[in-house]
Amino acid sequence: MNGTPSLRRLADLLTLARAVLGLPLLLALAGGRPALAWVLLLLGGLSDWADGALARRAGGGSVWGARLDPLTDKILISAPLLWLAHTGGLPLWAVWLLLARELLISGWRAGQGSGGPASLGGKAKTILQFLSLLLLLWPPAWGLGQGALVVPLLHGAGWWLFWPSLLLALSSALGYLRADARS
Repeated sequence: MNGTPSLRRLADLLTLARAVLGLPLLLALAGGRPALAWVLLLLGGLSDWADGALARRAGGGSVWGARLDPLTDKILISAPLLWLAHTGGLPLWAVWLLLARELLISGWRAGQGSGGPASLGGKAKTILQFLSLLLLLWPPAWGLGQGALVVPLLHGAGWWLFWPSLLLALSSALGYLRADARS
């Protein structure tokens, strides 16, 4: 494909942009701007999908992108997780367990020559985390005219989606480590 290097560069730029979104997202939450935080998280999730699609279209991403992509996901997801633990939206122990898993697997991936490609369970975990966080962070002002009813239902759905994402995180971590032990 003629545009392969430019597609890889664009995928890498999207990955880098996603890494930068974590701090503004956290600042938006701390500054009482939930709509901005929600939009930043949505943009981060869409950029994760887009950089993967571009890399696949290019026949594979760069080694640099493969190493940076999972790290940027961790940065982007950690910001709202820490905020939700701080505000009581999620239990601190569960967020700590998830972040400990992310650090463990990031360390494992750093030792892999290819950056350690994501497993199907790892990808499903990331999708569930993004959905959970988007629902948990749904801005109260976006109550769709029924704020007193709709927003708590959306937040509740996000809370319930968090738990399967945590289970997927732990089971996919075991899968990565078992595969590594076999090789």
